[in-house]
Amino acid sequence: MADLLRDFLEIPYDELEELNVAAKAQRTARTPVDQLREERTRYLMDERRIKAVTVCFADLEGRLHMLDYDKKFLLASSDNLTFDGSSIRGFSRQTESDLRLAVDWSTFYWLPSDVFGPGKVLVFGDVFEQDGSPYIADMRAQLKAFTNDLYQREGLVCNAANEIEGFLFKGRSAEQRFRETDRFEFVSTGGYYHTLPNDPLRMFIDSAAEVQRAMGFNNEKDHPEVAPSQFEMNYSYAEATIAADQVLLYKLICRQLAHRLDMTASFLPKPVTGVNGSGMHTNLSVARGDTNIFYEVAGQDQLSAFGWQFVGNILEAGQDLCLVLNPSVNAYRRLDPHYEAPNQIKASASDRSSMVRVPIFNAKSARIEVRSIAPDANPYMAIYALLRTGIEGSGRERTASGLELLPDNIYDAIDLFRASDYTAKLFGATVKERFIATKLASAERCPRRLGSVIKRAEVQFHHEVTNQHLWSLF
Repeated sequence: MADLLRDFLEIPYDELEELNVAAKAQRTARTPVDQLREERTRYLMDERRIKAVTVCFADLEGRLHMLDYDKKFLLASSDNLTFDGSSIRGFSRQTESDLRLAVDWSTFYWLPSDVFGPGKVLVFGDVFEQDGSPYIADMRAQLKAFTNDLYQREGLVCNAANEIEGFLFKGRSAEQRFRETDRFEFVSTGGYYHTLPNDPLRMFIDSAAEVQRAMGFNNEKDHPEVAPSQFEMNYSYAEATIAADQVLLYKLICRQLAHRLDMTASFLPKPVTGVNGSGMHTNLSVARGDTNIFYEVAGQDQLSAFGWQFVGNILEAGQDLCLVLNPSVNAYRRLDPHYEAPNQIKASASDRSSMVRVPIFNAKSARIEVRSIAPDANPYMAIYALLRTGIEGSGRERTASGLELLPDNIYDAIDLFRASDYTAKLFGATVKERFIATKLASAERCPRRLGSVIKRAEVQFHHEVTNQHLWSLF
């Protein structure tokens, strides 16, 4: 009888896809924000079956935070949403805790009701100081400001596509329970491309891909990966901020679907000893109008001179940016040359141990692929750093002779990040120091000499896994 009293919005998947693709097209076309605000607030007022709006933002480490606002309250108070920033690692101090949250009306996602519950829509938010100025540790705002300014000044559009690998393990909250079990249990050992159509891993991939498609991801392909119980679901490129938003939504969808199936979707870079780790290869390109300026038919590997300069700028800053691209103790387990690790600071069209790869492409799909990036990186911070570095350069020259490698542990990466003048220019001194503090806090809870076996602490205190309860057990 109780269900008959509720009439909350539930939309079929094919209609969801149409709505979300249309909203994404408006965003891509840079429809004026005032027009979108008016259109979407009117929709929320008229659609009586929506009960709440989920507002999302990311902290400095890239962890997704979600607040559900009653629809009526949000419409009446959208210019005065506040939250306690002191409870979020890398954000404000306890003495200056209150921060503001403003709805980014260019983002708007209708949600599958069977996964997220009926009667909800999702938007992203921008974080502001108490006085209304942009919050310095909001990397999403920095990425958005940089790409918008680039478009306004030079007509350039930055695109990105992320290939996000993960593992599927038996049992809910398997990462949090790792301190009790000291092991992860695979759901499938089928491996690359050849799991059975209805085994648990394939069913999970199918379900997650359906939700991504419904949310306007523009799916391309999905498959099990090399390691047992490993997966990857690919979707089309998008403007940089949209792409970064989709990284967080991808992980949210996977975790939610896995939870429903009594499993855990893990994005630890190297959760299991002795098998391949997970990466987040990030494809980048720059366009002016309909022309991809990374393409040049007569260029080396058909990459333009601009594209090769972009690559060279990233390689020059490879040591400086390694901590941003590989921000956890566990990430350096993945940079192991025995498992196709992209730990060499060089570019290649074929060598997959290279930090940057130049894949096969045509005039439309010309791009570079940054391979030395882990799935636990803050997507806004990483994409912002790569784009700005690639386009503007770091102002330093590579002095190494012979083969240069990325650091193989987080302590060296922290030292390189701290010693770099460029990282202070890129992020600002305050954000730089806060980022170092968060990374050092996790590293100091983990064994300094890693060895080859995954240690309990590097899982328990990983920023995407730990919570206040686990953190307090140290």
